[in-house]
Amino acid sequence: MGRRWKIGLVGIGPWGALILRDLLALDAVVTAVARAPENVAIARAAGVPVVSDTQDLPHDLDGYVVATPLPSHVDVVRALLPRGRPIYVEKPLTDDAATARDLAAEAQGRLFVMDKWRYHHGILALAAIARSGELGAIGAMRCTRVDGGMGRVGLPMIWRLLPHDLSIALEIVGHLPEPAFAMAHRAGPDVVGLTALLGTQGELSIDVSYAQASRRRRTTVTFAEGAAELPDAYADHILIWRRGAERPEKRAIDTGMPLGAELAAFLAHLGGGPPPKSSAIDAALIVHRVAGLLDLAGLRADRARA
Repeated sequence: MGRRWKIGLVGIGPWGALILRDLLALDAVVTAVARAPENVAIARAAGVPVVSDTQDLPHDLDGYVVATPLPSHVDVVRALLPRGRPIYVEKPLTDDAATARDLAAEAQGRLFVMDKWRYHHGILALAAIARSGELGAIGAMRCTRVDGGMGRVGLPMIWRLLPHDLSIALEIVGHLPEPAFAMAHRAGPDVVGLTALLGTQGELSIDVSYAQASRRRRTTVTFAEGAAELPDAYADHILIWRRGAERPEKRAIDTGMPLGAELAAFLAHLGGGPPPKSSAIDAALIVHRVAGLLDLAGLRADRARA
């Protein structure tokens, strides 16, 4: 049997509870930080010890996973950095570009961000097509990430959605073009979405919104000799159009959930494996791009704190 890695999980909200589930499924030994009674109850129901503050975590842990709300990321990460162990924090790293750069420098290679879409099998299939040259050179990429019901509005919504698609572009294309255009969508006084173009020729276009009639997650990449698309987050295939073909072909993909895959990658790194996909430097670039797009849309980045 392999070593059971000791993990400190800071935060057990709705997403943190799923992280806890998957860490336990991966046979990690978890100590949780939680304060709200309902979150403490989740941890205790899972049979893991609970403390109320990061300073109360045992000092013999192998690594840390941070799943607290965005405004607390910086303080939690800085409290954990002196312990000298790898830290995996939920995206985005922060909502301030300068702070993100500072954290990346302070962490010295020990800080990573949980960009789960970089582990999604459909995105990995699109990235493989891009790397192989199967359809020729990449021309452009379009991402759509919208929800219905107007359940969330305001700039925190943009910080919640937009980093996903920037991380997808980083995985498929390998870099993030400079912001070129951004337009906010409003319902009365509320910001409910954003359309963004990055690159001098609009090579990357992104639409995010919480004010649509239905939920959609779609990534399309055009190439010199065709196009490839992940039609939905839960699709069991990607679609491939080849120049001159009458209809697209379906290529099957694994439907395993990316959260478990990214946590497995972190645990493997603790054992000497390669680092998780999104470094703090990658994360700082994503924060910088979001802030730049907010500025182009007339939404000052310093108003974006959730």
